[in-house]
Amino acid sequence: MNNNNITSQMALNFTYRPSLGRDDFMVASSNLAATTAIDLWPNWLYFAICIYGSSGCGKTHLANVFAQNVASLTHHPYRIPFIQASSLTLEQAHDMFSLSPYIVIEDLQNLHNQEALFHLYNTYRDLGGNILFTCNQAPARLNFSLPDLRSRLNIVPIYEISAPDDQLLMALLLKLFNDRQITPSSELLNYILKNMQRSFSYARKLVEEIDNISLSRKRAVSIVIAKEAMSVLNSDRQFSLL
Repeated sequence: MNNNNITSQMALNFTYRPSLGRDDFMVASSNLAATTAIDLWPNWLYFAICIYGSSGCGKTHLANVFAQNVASLTHHPYRIPFIQASSLTLEQAHDMFSLSPYIVIEDLQNLHNQEALFHLYNTYRDLGGNILFTCNQAPARLNFSLPDLRSRLNIVPIYEISAPDDQLLMALLLKLFNDRQITPSSELLNYILKNMQRSFSYARKLVEEIDNISLSRKRAVSIVIAKEAMSVLNSDRQFSLL
């Protein structure tokens, strides 16, 4: 097998561990309300809240901060459950509270079993638990077919993470590079900020593509590599639909 192919394949399989602590989350006007809501726990006005926004905006990061707050303030012996809404079952709904009175339900827009969420919601409300929902839009816009579930979700306080401004995008880019042990130049960051699509998900995918190209070619990250990475993403029609 060609050695260059081996190098490229290894680079594409490279993984990294993002920093998901409270101090690693960049607070800006676009996410201030959501961040404040997370920091207010356990003094929420309602037993549940929902944070919503576009892909990659920081919902899961804030959910991890919530989990850390639970561990810190309650001495919870293990990480609280994170459940994808698409995989929620009736069995989980009946048993989950006995495992943990605190839970995160991610990607509410992908919910399949509405009855399961209805039972889970009622259990945590009635027994004094807490639920953090994440979603790509406000729950009121999801138009669930189960009226009782829809009315209950409409009561849940919602906090939007809106599109990032230049300051937040710059901070996000710097964090994404740092998570991969890359120190970008100011020239590179300014070039990316000036030419990138204005979204969290694009920023994350772009830094990943830059890193992959740099690793596969054993070249330092540069504006030339950033241009190529942008070209790859901009030609990816599937990504443009995210």
